[in-house]
Amino acid sequence: MEIVWTNILFSILAFGILYFLLSKYAFSKLFAVMEKRRELVMQQMDEAAKTREQAVAYVEEQKQALNSARQEAQQIIQQSQITSNQQVEQALAQAKVEAARVKEEAVRDIENEKNKAVEELRSEIGTASVRIASKLLKKEVSASSEQEQLVNQYLNEVGGRS
Repeated sequence: MEIVWTNILFSILAFGILYFLLSKYAFSKLFAVMEKRRELVMQQMDEAAKTREQAVAYVEEQKQALNSARQEAQQIIQQSQITSNQQVEQALAQAKVEAARVKEEAVRDIENEKNKAVEELRSEIGTASVRIASKLLKKEVSASSEQEQLVNQYLNEVGGRS
């Protein structure tokens, strides 16, 4: 195999001319397109990173908001339990006071009824005693006319004084 120097020289010269023409007309445009593509990819990567950071921040905000809402709910539950306990205690206290008042009224009513019953009984006993005495007196007075005169005389004296 023999080396042909003329062919090598023409090949180098053709390659040089081709390189010159490509660098003048094609490489600058090709490199510009490649640079734009690189910038676009870098921009998209930056936007993706920013979006990811925003998503992470948003998730953190949501977690904090959720924790805050849970704490507020827990506080509201505790406050409502305290309030309901206080209301129950107040209701029990009022019920005790009302029960004591009703009991006192019942005791007073019972005492009043007892006193009325005793007074009525005394009145009836007094009336019955007077009837019995009057029947006894009639019997004795009718038996003796002297006693009738004494009773009439007494009644006249009592009637005369009034």
